[in-house]
Amino acid sequence: MDFTTSAKYQNNPILRETFEFAVLIVQYAELLESNRKYIIAKQVIRSGTSIGANVKEAQNAESKADFIHKLKIALKEADETEYWLFLCKNLEGYQNPDHLILKLNGILKILNKIVSTTKRN
Repeated sequence: MDFTTSAKYQNNPILRETFEFAVLIVQYAELLESNRKYIIAKQVIRSGTSIGANVKEAQNAESKADFIHKLKIALKEADETEYWLFLCKNLEGYQNPDHLILKLNGILKILNKIVSTTKRN
């Protein structure tokens, strides 16, 4: 079963968005590697795929505090990924990551909203 047919992903927008983003990040990192940009590719793939992994882990949190903590880690990874993508955008000879930055901005908004709403409740 792939994520596109899994009810768990289809019924949870942040799981779906972060998984889709991870797929795009892997593709982007492979493009970087094909252009011999190995160091940046490694950083982008590590932080970019970690966002979704932490969101997925938060789904099995042991408490509300644990849930918030795991989502805050996802936010930190998203911020780091944004840094690497901005760096790529500003370096000559790197593929333009604007489509990734746009998708990441949406993920950041959702994560921040989930954390703030969960804290209030």
